[in-house]
Amino acid sequence: MGVGLSQRLVPDELWSLVAPLLPSFASRPQGGGTAPVDERAVFTAVVYVLTSGCVWRHLPETFGVSPATAHRRFSAWTKDGLWRRLHQAVLDELGARGEVDWTSVIVDAASVRAKKGIADRAQSGRPGQEGQQLSRPVRRPGPPSRPWRLGANVHDSQALLPLVLGIPAVRSRRGPRRRSPGRLRADKAYHSAERLRWLRERGIVPRIARPGIESGERLGRHRWKIERTISWLFVRLPPPHPPATERKGSHFLAFLGLAAVLTC
Repeated sequence: MGVGLSQRLVPDELWSLVAPLLPSFASRPQGGGTAPVDERAVFTAVVYVLTSGCVWRHLPETFGVSPATAHRRFSAWTKDGLWRRLHQAVLDELGARGEVDWTSVIVDAASVRAKKGIADRAQSGRPGQEGQQLSRPVRRPGPPSRPWRLGANVHDSQALLPLVLGIPAVRSRRGPRRRSPGRLRADKAYHSAERLRWLRERGIVPRIARPGIESGERLGRHRWKIERTISWLFVRLPPPHPPATERKGSHFLAFLGLAAVLTC
């Protein structure tokens, strides 16, 4: 694999955060077996599959990793919870540098098609179905802080409470970790008296237009930030979403989490 491609996909700064979080390799007690492959090569191969949209079996040989090994290690890392820990580590790094602005967060959603064969069950509202919604706040100047997924027929507003509760506690340049923004901006789909009251009880000022009363045009001054960030995310998730061989919902969220890491 060319050094230039490796550095572009997984620069040293990113790898320095990834390496300490990877689960350690345990050799077989009875000896023998296959020698462990280079972890950075495997991680780079996973990033390539994510950003190129290719299926695992088409992974180029230049990575020095077989498709089976790359997919097996990806599955093991997903089961181990690597992607959420890595996202937390990246946010902590940005927070320690003072590059996370807690003035406000913005919530929005996007829909992607489910795999062929399960689209007929899309109306069940189960995770992993057609029209998976990716709602998350974005802290200025732009790192996505919390991906979330719902079924296609679930209203956007149903994601707001778990989304806000799921904002991770991020390191600050000074003082304790923080997880509560000053304001929350969203379109009219997220408006309800119950949710406005819930946000105010937590010290978050809602900036959500009231349906039939206020115009949503004022949100446009801020909305471009979330639209831009979603577009960044889907640059990392080219069609198909995720690679065509993936059928597990956990693998979809794993690719989504890795895409958020690369966007940050």
